[in-house]
Parts: sequence; C-alpha cells; structure tokens
Amino acid sequence: MNGTSPTGIFEPLGPDDPRTVGGYRLAARLGAGGMGRVYLSHTPGGRALAVKVIREEFGADPEFRRRFRREVQAAQRVQGLYTAPVLDSDTEGTRPWLATAYIPGPSLAEAVGRHGPLPVPTVLPLLAGIAEALQVIHDAGLVHRDLKPSNVLLAADGPRVIDFGIAHAIDATSLTSSGLVVGTPSFMAPEQAAGGRTRPATDVFALGQLAAYALTGAPAFGEGTSHAVLYRIVHEHPDLSGLPEPLRNLIAHCLTKDPDARPTVTAVMAACRAAPHGAPPAPGRWLPAPVAAELTAHATPPAPVPPAATRGTDGPGGRGGPRRGVLVAAAAAAAGALLAAGVTAAVLWDSGADGGDLTEDAGGEAPERSPDGGPAQPEGQPEPAEYTGIDLPGNHHLFFGDDPPAPTLSDADTAAEIDFRYFTNSDPAQLRTGQGNSLVLLGEDQEGSFATCAAETRFTRQIDAGTVASGTQVCVRTGAGHLALVTVTGRSAADEPSDYLTVDATVWRDALG
Repeated sequence: MNGTSPTGIFEPLGPDDPRTVGGYRLAARLGAGGMGRVYLSHTPGGRALAVKVIREEFGADPEFRRRFRREVQAAQRVQGLYTAPVLDSDTEGTRPWLATAYIPGPSLAEAVGRHGPLPVPTVLPLLAGIAEALQVIHDAGLVHRDLKPSNVLLAADGPRVIDFGIAHAIDATSLTSSGLVVGTPSFMAPEQAAGGRTRPATDVFALGQLAAYALTGAPAFGEGTSHAVLYRIVHEHPDLSGLPEPLRNLIAHCLTKDPDARPTVTAVMAACRAAPHGAPPAPGRWLPAPVAAELTAHATPPAPVPPAATRGTDGPGGRGGPRRGVLVAAAAAAAGALLAAGVTAAVLWDSGADGGDLTEDAGGEAPERSPDGGPAQPEGQPEPAEYTGIDLPGNHHLFFGDDPPAPTLSDADTAAEIDFRYFTNSDPAQLRTGQGNSLVLLGEDQEGSFATCAAETRFTRQIDAGTVASGTQVCVRTGAGHLALVTVTGRSAADEPSDYLTVDATVWRDALG
C-alpha cells in the first residue's frame, strides 16, 4: 500500500470513500492495495498526510488487531531521515487506520517502470538511504517483511521507506490462511518464502533485490508465477550478469541464502559510501533528470481550511479530531528530519541470547515545553500508584502502563513496551528507556517527587548503571504520558554487573496530558 496512485497522483474521492477519518478531512485518494486505501489529508497546521485505512476484513480479525496495535506502537517510535513517520493512528475502530507524513515523489516501481533502470550514482545513495532506514526500523524492534519497489518513495533529498511492520500484522490472520498472499514473491527472502522466521537479515536480502531491480529494471530471480519465483529464490542463484562492478559483489553478498552470512545494514552503508560515485550527492541532485521532473507533480496543493464540523467523529474509527499529541509529533518529526540532515544518529541491532537486543543512542525527545519556554506542568498532581520491592533482572524492563508493572524480558517483540530497563549486555551496564521516552538521574540534593520529575529538563535515554547505588532515584517520562519515580533499593551480591536491581516505583499515570 504505497503513497502514490498508479493511475494518477491525486484521484478524486469516490462515492464509497469516506470524507473524514478520525477527524482528518480527506482531500483525495492516493492509491489502493491489498491492505486498504490511502488518502491525502492534512494536519490542522497544513502538513500533508497519507492516511491509510485498513480493509474491513482485517479489522474483523482479532489476531490482526493484536498485531497491528503492537506494530503501530513500534512504528510510531521510528523517526529516521529515510522513513515516513507515523503521526497518528486508531487501532481499535471498525476500520483501523494510521496517518504518516506524505512524501512528494514517485515510488521506485513507478520511476523504473516509466524511465527504465537507474544509473549507479543514483542507486548508491538509494541503497545507502534504504539501509539507514532499515537500521532505524530494526532498532525499533520491527522487521519490514515487505520491502519492495512500491514501498520505497523517491523524494528530492533521498528515498523514504514506508509501510514497515504492517505485513507482520497481517501475516497470521485468518485471511492469509484462506489464500491472500502477503508480501511480494519477487522480493522475498528464502527463509520468508519457506515460512521460516524473519529477522533483520530478511530485509537485507530484499535490499539486495531492490538494488538489482533499480539497476536492471527486472527482479534478480526473474518473473513468472509466484511458485516458480519462490522456488528460484530458495533453490537457485540470482542472475547478476547485468550488474555493474561497483555493486555486483555487494548485491551478491546481500542475496546469500544463509541469513547469518549476509552483511549488516551498517556494512551496506559503508560499502556504498566507499564505492566510486558513493559520496552523498548535493541536495536535489541525486535523481536522473526525468525522475526529478516528476517531483513537482507530487507536490500537494495548500490544505483547505476545514469547517469545524469535520472535527467530529464521522469517519472510520469514530474518534474525535486530531489530538494535541499529533501536532507535537508532527513538529518533532519535522525537527528531527532537519537535525538528521546534518547529523545521523547511530543505532545498533545487538544480538543476544534472548533472540535480539535492541539498543538506542542517548538523546531521546526533548520534554514538551510550555508557552513561556519552561517545562510543561500538569494542573494539579494526580494520585500516584506505589510499588515496592520489584526485582528487575538484567535485560528485563518495566512498562508503567501495567498495574502492577512486572519485569518482562526485553526482546524484539517487547521493544515498544520498554519504559525502564536494566541493560547488562553493555560494558558498563546501563539504565535505559525506549525511544520516545526519557529519563534523568536525580542528584543527591534533589527531592524525588512529582514536582521534581515534572520540572526536570536534563533528560536523556540511558544512564551508566555503575553510578547507581542503593537510594539512587531516576525520573522517567513516557510517550504515553506517564511520569514515574524509580528508587533503587538494592543490588544482587554477584560480581559486576549485578544480576538484578531491586527497585520501588511511584507512577503517576496520564500525568502529562
């Protein structure tokens, strides 16, 4: 389900299209696919959105809803320069939907289909940009699973990867068992085609296929029936004879049958940068002229001023108008894109015995500010929930939305639920929180209280656990609006790093609005 239409960029709404979704006024139809329909809309401030309404059949499947909820929560944490950020969603309504930033540009499939293969100086930044997008997606605990030319959009400043995580939500529904094919056979990995476990290396295989397609205009394993293509992917070698030397070896490495033998996305980025013509191109100069000429056709007209009545509950999902948090998220995503244009945050997939450990850079999102520039303060102090004597083992985390918060092993499936984590796979061990959250180590002269945690501005994403002793207090802000004070009351007697911490937690739920 891509962000552009195969028969026209902005199609008028039809009689069976809704006029509003979740309070967003729809302006045009952008496209349709097996998962649902995509519409153009705008935030109240005028930023263009792609609103994706999932098919009603999927919404009726309980397993889809469970997975879709988790995947959207994780996708909302993905804020990379080469991804389209998820800004809002409704996973509970009759017709689930999500809204992402609209990307003004054709898909890779459209560009190659209309203009033929792309030159090496274009494919190198294309490959590097997609690899960087995958790095951020994997860091959020997601595997794309359906990386294909229609899910890569070509913007003036680089590619954008869209629809990450949605295929996972659909994969185990009753519809898939009744014959619906999820994913595109020509761009699947062998383990995916064989029904095995998918992981970041699965996306690397698809990345190699995308590069071959961009350079030759044809899939690396040929075309034909789904069964024939999947058989070749699992059992035969790709046809790389038409690939130029600077990229042939790299693509062959990505298309290795053994997932463990494929390069990491970090290695792919490094190889692209080291190749001839691999230096980042000047802004707006990376696309061939015929493709670049299409960008103006994808620019959206100014957003109409919506009447107040359209901010009601007359769209799929039946919710009220866009939340204040959506505007904050949109502003944060825009600011993050500007920052990423100069500095790319380092992220890392760190495999561990628990099936994959997700680590992030420190930094996080800045706390929301009040109009006078100070920290946002809630009106009045909500009633706290108190929890004592929680034994938090290494590489486990707490989610403060749970009552009581119970230690949970951190892995790829729980990455979106991490509010406070004791991470022992690093040297030194660390206290961490998930993307979109923040934490701060209080000084000895600071009172551990609601007022202190709400007013504190020195937030980061991780703390050296070597500085933590009995009595240490840490404030945690979460993207869900919870505020927590965590007090370390003890450590195990084992050698460093300690096997576990014992903590007390005071949680003010929904305290930040």
